[in-house]
Amino acid sequence: MKAHAKQLFAILLVAVPALAASQQRHEHREQPQVLAPGYSALTFKVPIAGSYSLPSLGEAPDGSLLDSSGEPITLHALYEDKIAVLSFVYTSCGDVNGCPLASFVLSQLQQRLSTDQRLSKKVRLVTISFDPLNDSPQVMANYAKNYRHGDIDWRFLTTESDRDLAPILKDYGQSVSRDRDADGQLVGTMSHILRVYLIDERQDIRNIYSTAFLHPDVLLADIRTIIRTSSP
Repeated sequence: MKAHAKQLFAILLVAVPALAASQQRHEHREQPQVLAPGYSALTFKVPIAGSYSLPSLGEAPDGSLLDSSGEPITLHALYEDKIAVLSFVYTSCGDVNGCPLASFVLSQLQQRLSTDQRLSKKVRLVTISFDPLNDSPQVMANYAKNYRHGDIDWRFLTTESDRDLAPILKDYGQSVSRDRDADGQLVGTMSHILRVYLIDERQDIRNIYSTAFLHPDVLLADIRTIIRTSSP
């Protein structure tokens, strides 16, 4: 619990000032801040893994990326022989229930996976920036230091340009737009809908999580369900 509290405090330390800084720009949109369910214990019991099914939602599209060392890699190469949990973020996001939530939940999943070595070897966490203009491979490497701990396979990636990024976002149905002020000038923030994807070893999407349903316990149960219900 102490580690959980420290991580949550670190996220709030980054996200809350960013929210305050943009308050004047978005004053008409401000709502009382309520933390998403992913930040706390669930109020219901997660179904037993394998007691339900997760039908395929379609094949997970491919795409060209750069890893945090600047080396080219494809999404399908990352998915190969692994169950993947894919999230899209941008590192300067100030919405505590947006990108910071996705990274926090994956960090909590990382901790749960670390207690089961056999399970952890079957899973890869994948975080991709949708802001290649500002999130270089080095920025993603630095961002990873806030979340990645231990031996769990968690990759932090970006793209060479918006041109490489655009087809990936389109294929995954991930809507993203750069915010502008009344004069049409970029203000540095981005509007997007949080979506996290669970992808099986066959590169099929098995679940898509939004803010209201993204929780490490749910993810863990779904991962175990995929493993238990997969054909031998």
